[in-house]
Amino acid sequence: MAQDFEEIYAKYYQSIYRYLLAISKNKEIAEEITQETFYKALKNIKKYNPDYKMLTWLCNIAKNTYYTTYKKSQRYTLLDDNLEENEKSIIDKIISNETNEELLRIIHNLDEPYKEVFTLRVYGDISFKQIGNIFNKTESWARVTFYRSKMKIKESLNEKEL
Repeated sequence: MAQDFEEIYAKYYQSIYRYLLAISKNKEIAEEITQETFYKALKNIKKYNPDYKMLTWLCNIAKNTYYTTYKKSQRYTLLDDNLEENEKSIIDKIISNETNEELLRIIHNLDEPYKEVFTLRVYGDISFKQIGNIFNKTESWARVTFYRSKMKIKESLNEKEL
């Protein structure tokens, strides 16, 4: 059992860490909650339902742990590495139109799930398929939600310019 969990830890650590970094915007918090996530997963491994993907289960533990522990102390930093080219150009355009602080304020004020989907995709470099799995939805749902979040951001930026 311990050997199996070591394999799970090795396989999923980076994905969970990147996911938490995307939602926390803080390396120390992401590291701390990643460790807490795997601790909780080890304690509750008997409750794991193999009908679901391990990554989805771990992401749900990570998300719940983050929100119960640090929701009020979120900090944002821009991490726009490894975006698909068309997404990167949209984000670059948005950033060039507003200061980073204003953009982050707009993202922070988005309703859920738009805020989280946008954050996971842009800052966490999480695939649409993985985002869909995290929310127990389809890849198409994740794509549409991400698109809508971009439109809401553009709309907010256009209102600020008027």
